[in-house]
Amino acid sequence: MLRYLPETTHPDLLVGIEHRDDAGVFRLPDGRALVQTIDFFTPVVDDPYAYGQIAAANALSDVYAMGGQPLTVMNVACFDPAAAPPEVWAAVLRGMYDKTVESGAVVLGGHSVEDTEPKFGMSVTGIVDPDRVFANTGALPGDQVFLTKPLGTGIVTTAAKFDAASPEELAAAIAAMSELNTRGRDLGQAANVRCATDITGFGLAGHLFNVARASGVTIEIDSESLPLLPGVMRMISEDHVTGGARKNAAFIGDALEDSAVSAAVRQIVLDPQTSGGLALFSMETLDAPCIGRVVAGPSRIVVR
Repeated sequence: MLRYLPETTHPDLLVGIEHRDDAGVFRLPDGRALVQTIDFFTPVVDDPYAYGQIAAANALSDVYAMGGQPLTVMNVACFDPAAAPPEVWAAVLRGMYDKTVESGAVVLGGHSVEDTEPKFGMSVTGIVDPDRVFANTGALPGDQVFLTKPLGTGIVTTAAKFDAASPEELAAAIAAMSELNTRGRDLGQAANVRCATDITGFGLAGHLFNVARASGVTIEIDSESLPLLPGVMRMISEDHVTGGARKNAAFIGDALEDSAVSAAVRQIVLDPQTSGGLALFSMETLDAPCIGRVVAGPSRIVVR
């Protein structure tokens, strides 16, 4: 669809839609830059408070993925008032509010519509130094790839729908999805990182592919180094995998080389994540699992 839109050009537009980055960045007259993003989705857990926290952390993450600090948020709420008591919808908003306050941002308001299928998220505005923006165009041969959260949220939440995730396994996934990516942002800024992305709906392989083609490089993933949520391998063996993984495979197409790994590893790298971690590209060693490297070559993902 996006190819039918006219190209947007402006001398102060630092990051637009052309490279499928995590958020837009626009330079202000005072020398700072705005970071703007929006994200919302249907519930991934049953607990409405946890859903609000996860949706907020997910939306805020796009600002962190650009190296920025969230300032303000506006809610996007699609609820059916007759489907649940008002206390349920209020719990979603409370989860959002608590997570937004934790980030240091301010809730300004929002917009709601009636919808038979609930959806919730936020539009977020942040601020960043234009000279310290993370972008997906800056990966260089020699960079290592570091990942700040474990993988497998799509698999765990799918298994939970069939009561195939233990309370402890689901709690670990909820904790990961609710965690803000402030630590990843801070790690990157301290190491002068200039390339990063957060891992969400396109999965690890899909988001790294966006970096690979924006930067004109090959990214190799070391499958044995991937951090995983508890129970993920068992859940895959029980066939609790997602339709989103198939869509992500189709999105990457022939640019994904994974013939050297098992079908389970393929599911992990393609699993759509909700509020996943940051992938940081750096020639320095960072305090996070190193999951791969950047090499010269065509824009593709190689899983070893």
